[in-house]
Amino acid sequence: MRPAQGSGERGWVYRSTREQRWFWATLMLSSITIAAAVFSVWEVAEHRFFRHADYVTLHYLYITRGIASSLLLAGWAAWYVIRQRRRSEEELRQSRERYRGLLEASPGAVALYDAALTVCEWNASAERLYGFCKTEVLGQPLPTVPPERREELLAFQDRVRAGESVLGVETLRRDKPGTTFEVQLSLLPFHEAAQQAYFLEVTEDIRDRIRLRERMLEVEKLATMGRMAAGAAHHLNTPLAAMLLRVQMMRKRALADAGAGDLERLESGIGFCQQFVDRLLQFSRRPALRKQPEEVGLLLQGVVSFLAPAIQAKRARVDLNLAPVSGERVLADRNLLEALFSNLLSNALDAIALNGAIRIECSKPSPECIEVRISDDGQGIEPTDLARVFDAFFTTKGPGKGTGLGLSIARNIMLEHGGALRLESVPGRGTVAIVRFPCCAPALQEIRS
Repeated sequence: MRPAQGSGERGWVYRSTREQRWFWATLMLSSITIAAAVFSVWEVAEHRFFRHADYVTLHYLYITRGIASSLLLAGWAAWYVIRQRRRSEEELRQSRERYRGLLEASPGAVALYDAALTVCEWNASAERLYGFCKTEVLGQPLPTVPPERREELLAFQDRVRAGESVLGVETLRRDKPGTTFEVQLSLLPFHEAAQQAYFLEVTEDIRDRIRLRERMLEVEKLATMGRMAAGAAHHLNTPLAAMLLRVQMMRKRALADAGAGDLERLESGIGFCQQFVDRLLQFSRRPALRKQPEEVGLLLQGVVSFLAPAIQAKRARVDLNLAPVSGERVLADRNLLEALFSNLLSNALDAIALNGAIRIECSKPSPECIEVRISDDGQGIEPTDLARVFDAFFTTKGPGKGTGLGLSIARNIMLEHGGALRLESVPGRGTVAIVRFPCCAPALQEIRS
C-alpha cells in the first residue's frame, strides 16, 4: 500500500474521534428536531382537519405520518452524511494538492520507501538529480544506492527506528548512467495509519561543495608549506654545513684511513636530507582519496618529523605518548589525516612562546574508539572566540599568519571519518585539541597487516 494513493477513499476512516463525535451529535440533534417538527405539524393538521375522523382513517393517517417521517429523516441523514463526506474529501484533496506541491517544490531530492527499499514516492528534484522518471522507480527497489553503500543505508534505517537522528550525512549515490557522486543525506521516519513504517530520504548534490573543500585543503596545505619553508632552510643548513666541512677535511686526508668515519657521517647526513625532502614532496602531493587501515601512532610520528624545522625554530619540547594505541588502526585516508594532525600541531606551535611545550597523548576511552589529545601551554583562546574557531575564514592570528580555514577543514575531515573534533581552552593556560576516531574493525586490521 502506498501512502500517496487512495487518500479520498480512506478519508472517512481518518477523521479524528472528536470530529466523529461532533458529527454524530449534530446528526442526532438535527434528526430529533426534524422529527419533533414533523410530529408537531402533523398534530396541528390532525386536530384541525381530522378531529371527527373515524378509527380507520386515523390509522392510515398514523401510518402515513410514520412513513413520511422516516423518509424525511432518511433523506435528511443521507444528504447530511453525503455533504460531510464531500467536504471531507475536498479537504483531503486540497491537503493532497498541498502535499504534492510541497513535495515537488522541495529543492532536495525526496524519495519515500519502505523497509525493503521499495520506492513509494519520487519528486521532481529526484528526477533531475538522478535521471530516473517517477514511473521508472515507483514500486521498484531504490536504484540510486551503490552496492557498497547498501549496508550503510540499512544501518541508517536501524538508527531511525531506534529514534536517532540521521541528518546531513555525507555519502554516495549514483544516477541513471551509473555515475557515483557525493550527496548530503537526511533520513526521517514516516508512518501511516496502518502503522506501516516508511523512510523519507532527502538528498542534496554536494559535488561542488566537495570540490571547494578540496581546494580549501590545498590552500591550507600550501600555506603550511610556506610557513615551513624558513624552518626547513634552517633545518637543512646544519647537516649541509657539516657535510661541507667533512668534505674539506677529507681533501686533506685523502690518503689516510681516518676518513672512513667521516664518510659514514657524511652518508648519514645526506640520508637525512633525502628523507626530509621526500617527506616534503609527499606532503605536497595530492593522491586520490582512499580510505584504508592506518596506524595512528605512525602517522603522528611522521607529522612531528615533518614539522621538526618549525619545532626547532621555536625551541619547543614535544612529548609523545603513543604507547596506549600501539598497533591500533583507523579506517582513514592517510593524506587527510596527515593534513589534520599537521594543522592541529601547527596551531599549537603558533600558540606557544619560545621554549614552550606541546604534549601529544593517545588513549582508548573505549574498545571502539581512539582518542588523541594535542595540548599546548600557549596563551589559550577567549570564550567568545572559542565558539567560532570552526567557522571558515575565522582566525585569531595576525595578518599573513593564517587563512582561517585550518580548523574548518579539520572538522570536515573528522566528519568524513565518522569521528569528532573539539577544542578546550583556558585563556592564559593553553588549549587542548581532542580528536576521536572509531577503531578499525579487526577484520580490516588483519587485511592491512
